Amino acid sequence: PTKRKNMATEQVEKKPRIGDGIPEEGVLFGMGNPLLDISADVPNNYIEKYGLKPNDAILAEPKHLPIYQDLVDNYKVEYIAGGATQNTIRVAQWMLQRKFATSYIGCVGKDEFGKKLEAQATQDGVKVCYCVDEKEPTGTCACLITEKVRSLVANLGAANHYDAKHLSVPENWALVEKAKFVYVAGFFLTVAPDCILDVAKHCAETNKHFMMNLSAPFISLAFKDKLMATMPYIDILFGNEAESEALSTTLGYETKDLKEIALKVAETPKVNKSRQRVVVFTQGPGPVLLCQNGTVTEFPILPIAEEDIVDTNGAGDAWVGGFLSQMVHGASLEECIRGGNYTANVIIKRSGCTFPDKPEFTTLKN
Repeated sequence: PTKRKNMATEQVEKKPRIGDGIPEEGVLFGMGNPLLDISADVPNNYIEKYGLKPNDAILAEPKHLPIYQDLVDNYKVEYIAGGATQNTIRVAQWMLQRKFATSYIGCVGKDEFGKKLEAQATQDGVKVCYCVDEKEPTGTCACLITEKVRSLVANLGAANHYDAKHLSVPENWALVEKAKFVYVAGFFLTVAPDCILDVAKHCAETNKHFMMNLSAPFISLAFKDKLMATMPYIDILFGNEAESEALSTTLGYETKDLKEIALKVAETPKVNKSRQRVVVFTQGPGPVLLCQNGTVTEFPILPIAEEDIVDTNGAGDAWVGGFLSQMVHGASLEECIRGGNYTANVIIKRSGCTFPDKPEFTTLKN
């Protein structure tokens, strides 16, 4: 069954609270690959030159490595704090407006880029506890903007060398224990799947919300085993249309119908049986799909004029950040989606995952 809701005109139904409504320090924890985005507007033939696709995200292969210097030498570039999970945590922090309500772990190099990332995240109010690799440089991500659509090429560098021992350091594991909500982008499965499982199991044992993002089609296709090892612990799964179709392919669902895929994924086995899995699929300009309790509901996004779009880089990460911020406040899932729609709408009007000083958003708690 499918339902459609017009959030602009329909009174939001009261639903059971899913958080405690208090943005306590450290309530939301994330871990992932901290990257410095090198963003530039490029012509369409530029991404073709490197064998890339619009609206895609990949890990750099040897043939892609010249991109980074090429951008710096020949295009007007911006350096922006990035990395999918870090973007989401920064946006959630911005929405919460309580210093250190969020915390984040990942690996950077002992260099200026690493210092830039830490300074930006700290300035945004995130408590960062980076693992610092003495040998590898801080990871970078080429953000190629063609006609306002992004193509991402990540050179993980130090991010690819996250040391599991770092997570077990008492003050770092304390961040996990303090949090009530945990979020990890699927990209981190390529780096530290065992760390993800450790945290996911802790969440199941302590009845915390563990949430994950499919992140990119290649995660489902090339890292299926690691993803499916984590799936039983996932309370809320996020993805977009391309990522959900890739998941359907890898699991042999033989359908491209996003609603069918969401329903099937929601029904896969789950360790913490105190709540059913929720699946949320975004579709760019199309409606958001929320699958819960065997029903898929559509929610329209906020309309935006084409001329107001700067680029789509970080929009998906920002959407999840807005969603998570409202979970922390104890809002209904409908309100969480409203939060996601708001933050994505803000970020898409700016370059990269950046935002103004304060949000113009009113939290409606149950």
